[in-house]
Amino acid sequence: MSVKVEKLEKNVVVLEVTVEGAKFAQEVNRVAKTFANRVNIPGFRKGKAPRALVEKHVGKETLYNEALDHLLGPTYAEAVKESGITPVDRPEVDVVQVEDGKELIYKAKVTVTPEVELGAYKGLQVEKEAAVVDESAVEAELKRRQDQYAKVITLEGGKAEEGDTVNIDYEGFIGGVPFEGGKAEGHDLVLGSDSFVPGFEKQLVGAETGQEIEVNVHFPEEYRSKELAGKEALFKVKVNNIKRKQVSPLDDEFAKDVSEFGSLDELKADIRRKLLEGEERRVETAYRNAIVAKAVENASVEIPDVMIQAQVDHMVEDLAHNLEYQGINLEQYYQYSGSNEQEMRERFRPQAAENVKSELTLEAIGKAEGISISDDELNEKLVQLAEQYHQPADALRANLEANGGLEGFKANLTMDKVVEFLVENNA
Repeated sequence: MSVKVEKLEKNVVVLEVTVEGAKFAQEVNRVAKTFANRVNIPGFRKGKAPRALVEKHVGKETLYNEALDHLLGPTYAEAVKESGITPVDRPEVDVVQVEDGKELIYKAKVTVTPEVELGAYKGLQVEKEAAVVDESAVEAELKRRQDQYAKVITLEGGKAEEGDTVNIDYEGFIGGVPFEGGKAEGHDLVLGSDSFVPGFEKQLVGAETGQEIEVNVHFPEEYRSKELAGKEALFKVKVNNIKRKQVSPLDDEFAKDVSEFGSLDELKADIRRKLLEGEERRVETAYRNAIVAKAVENASVEIPDVMIQAQVDHMVEDLAHNLEYQGINLEQYYQYSGSNEQEMRERFRPQAAENVKSELTLEAIGKAEGISISDDELNEKLVQLAEQYHQPADALRANLEANGGLEGFKANLTMDKVVEFLVENNA
């Protein structure tokens, strides 16, 4: 078999593959025998009819097409390996010559991974910001813990305030007519949470238990329900009860109740330390991302649309999986957000293109610097991952290999190593 490579514009390559005539004839004969075992030819037992009669019975084109189906896959894979290209989509195949006694010749047109023109990626001198914890963050965490451990009491008297939880029955009307989805009983609403139509919660501030109130609202023009968007509505609301959080004072007793520390100062010091650790991690991540972003910005590459579309597909799949954990599917998400799949895919395109460019740039830097993952490094990482999942490393490796995930795992490790290289050579 021989392969000729013709490069076209925009990362498109045409492979002209020539398969030996003997190999093609052998495959056609094998197909003919298969058909001889499957079809009834008068005067012959199954499998005993000569090829000429089988060919006459099913047609030469049928034999050729069947032979092509068996040959194209493996010969194309071999041609890809021999030519050294990296296809990013399925090829368009055009058969040039298919005839008895002659070589099989076909052309495969395919989009390949584009070449990256690297810019500066060493000595970028990206600065790392200082990790600082503002005292207000410590106070905010203390307040969060106050709220977390607060007692909730039902008011015997008094008026509802921001932050209170009111239990209400309500029914909504537009033009004096009740609308679908506008009625509920025993609903808990936190005043100030902005979880209802704008203006609704503010009109309940100052309400008392047992009070019946008429609340007037205007649905936003971009409201998720098109039937309600932009319309005026009246809600008849009854306040069943009012609940209020009763927080403990911030003192040493509070620290003892909510932590292992004996004083408020010790608790504050621990909060400050943990916040600083988190801030250091955030700063380090931002620093590394900025270095990669700068190297990517300095590079030039023309990205095939098929690679962007594939990345968008992954982003849609990731969104679908994340939504599953929240108990909703994509169709429900589109309904809630007032969007659709086409609009969402268009929103994803810029980020998808950036993701692809980043990956291509890091791969190009890795090749330029000869960065790779050795067998020892791969085994070490597999052992670490296996320990996290509490399973033998050999079993984890076998599972990755069976699912075709080992090469992807190795590629991710290589990308991590390239990023380490960029960080080390930032100065």
